[in-house]
Amino acid sequence: MNFEDYLHSLQNRTVAVIGIGISNRPLIDLLLSHGVAVTACDKKDRAALGPLAEELEERGCRLRLGPDYLKDLREDVIFRTPGMRPDLPELTAAVERGGVLTSEMEVFFRVCPCPIIAVTGSDGKTTTTTIIAELLRAAGRTVHLGGNIGRPLLADTPSMKPTDLAVLELSSFQLLTMNRSPRIAVVTNLTPNHLDVHRDYEEYIAAKENIFTHQDSNGIVVLNADNEVTRGFAEGARGSVRLFSRREAVERGTYLGPDDSGGGQAIWLASEGGHRHVLSLADIKLPGIHNVENYMAAIAAVDGLVPDGVIREFARNFGGVEHRIELVRELDGVRWYNDSIASSPSRTIAGLKAFPEKVILIAGGKDKGISYDSLGPVVNDHVKLLILCGATAGVIQASVESAENYAGLEIVDVEDYHQAAGLARSRAQAGDVVILSPASTSFDRFSNFMERGRVFKEIVRQLS
Repeated sequence: MNFEDYLHSLQNRTVAVIGIGISNRPLIDLLLSHGVAVTACDKKDRAALGPLAEELEERGCRLRLGPDYLKDLREDVIFRTPGMRPDLPELTAAVERGGVLTSEMEVFFRVCPCPIIAVTGSDGKTTTTTIIAELLRAAGRTVHLGGNIGRPLLADTPSMKPTDLAVLELSSFQLLTMNRSPRIAVVTNLTPNHLDVHRDYEEYIAAKENIFTHQDSNGIVVLNADNEVTRGFAEGARGSVRLFSRREAVERGTYLGPDDSGGGQAIWLASEGGHRHVLSLADIKLPGIHNVENYMAAIAAVDGLVPDGVIREFARNFGGVEHRIELVRELDGVRWYNDSIASSPSRTIAGLKAFPEKVILIAGGKDKGISYDSLGPVVNDHVKLLILCGATAGVIQASVESAENYAGLEIVDVEDYHQAAGLARSRAQAGDVVILSPASTSFDRFSNFMERGRVFKEIVRQLS
């Protein structure tokens, strides 16, 4: 089914779109512009929506707002917003009445006219997705970047050509009900995450598996061989498997080996043509071993699509993605980094290990029901001053103080990022690193990690 056929199928049906946020606004606009009868549902009231409410109604959109926005859904097709569980009682009742529950991403997989490369994982997926997309562009391909980054792509499908490539970052929420898989699937790693939404770790893992379980024999899945869970995914793959590993050589995929051009290490690629040196680690501009893993996953994914020379030139110049160990500024010899994407302990651990020196860490946010036990020992080894704010301040402090290597690390609680930055400014000396790496979600004070990071950056830029 192509894009026009799908829109035509909605002409005599009613559609509900749940959530009038960033991810669903383009979908609502698209449906309205094609004459589809749309009801937009949101827990915000009319006052919170502001002028948008009147604008949507003027275009023929019905609104269902407030605390009962999910009550008695009777539309023929219901688009759920990412992050909303599909088994909510109201949604289950709607499906039992004959409604079809779907999402913007699920429809995109049905109508996309070009091959799809998609990335998921607990950590590193945004950087890996970005590296893949930019490598393909550098090699001359037309790339459409979307999913959790970029823009919703459904409205762009009429302009896509079969020779293009769609590169997507997919969350566990998007994958939970997915019944199609991309041509090339990448799983960076898996650790417990989002357990405030998923029933348990097993459901989270099953959602991630959906990225490749619907492939056929022509599919390719790239898996982290150093992660016990993702390595085990290989047994269920229907297509070919490419592994990446920092610990051992692999038969197909990427691994670390000696640098042919001198001392140090390099990323090697094992393929049907043999084993070859692709990228010296010294050429990777991004700091941290986790970014080496991101490159290994990306190189395995684009094998046969991007020449090695293009990979090397790109790596020497790519400075990273916003909010991911992003250098904000250097002030009086102190480097300030924004790692707001770090919404889990494992992500913060990776960020701390990216620096050879001990850092001043600003952390804390909303608790999403996961353990912080692994964070404490790493903080004690890599942090010289810990500044905490947010709902998880107490559990992070407890993980640090209960660790066997706790030796009296100074921990300070503050009210907000203004106080945190002010304290860090007064205590940091030339040569120090200050990093925001919350190890928690942003939803206690911000709408998403991007807003959190931008607020922090603005505060840092105003320091004098």
